[in-house]
This record gives sequence, structure tokens and C-alpha cells, in this order.
Amino acid sequence: MAQHYSSFEHKGWRWFVQRITAIFLIGVLAFHFITLHFVNHAAEITFAGTEARMSQWGYFSLMVTFLVTAAFHGVNGVYNALVNMGLQGTQKKVVAAILTIATALLVLQGFRVATAMTGLF
Repeated sequence: MAQHYSSFEHKGWRWFVQRITAIFLIGVLAFHFITLHFVNHAAEITFAGTEARMSQWGYFSLMVTFLVTAAFHGVNGVYNALVNMGLQGTQKKVVAAILTIATALLVLQGFRVATAMTGLF
């Protein structure tokens, strides 16, 4: 029987955070779909409505938290998939650095868009 292998250290911090972010993302995605696809239909979504939602502190902070959480969860999953495929040594360090920089840029740009959507800046 094949032995199970994972680059996650069970009970390690990345293993734990991956599970916590998954639970958070499921909840926020449910909120997103209910709010923007069932309560308000796609044809009813306008820039002014988005600006109104994003200008509310609670909604804005939820969306920024969603951005950071989704970025970490996705990049951490990709990184661990690559490690599971045999990435190691210098290549592993280079990929980790590239993914870290890409994640930081993604979060920065997402935050810029989120703040622009508040209509306050």
C-alpha cells in the first residue's frame, strides 16, 4: 500500500492555518454568493452599489480579510503542491521567494482597488 506523503507538517502552523483559512473562505464565499447572486441579481449590481457596500467599515474589512486569506490559502496550496512534486533545494527557495513577492503584489493591488471602491480616497 502506498504511503501517504504531504509537505505539511501535521499540527504545524502552515497545516493549521490552511485549514482555518479554508473554513473562513467557505463562510465568506457563502456570504458573497447569497448577497451578490441571490439577494441582488447580477443585472442589479452597479458601481454605485459596490461603492456603497465598500464604504461600510464592516463590509470593507471583511473583503480585505477575504483578499488576504484567499491569497495566503491559494499560494500556500500551490507551494505545498510543488514541494509534494519534489521541489527542493535552491529551486524551492527561489519559488518560495517568487510566490511571496507575487502574493505581496496581489494583496497590495487588491487593497488599492478595495480602497478606491470605498469612494473615500
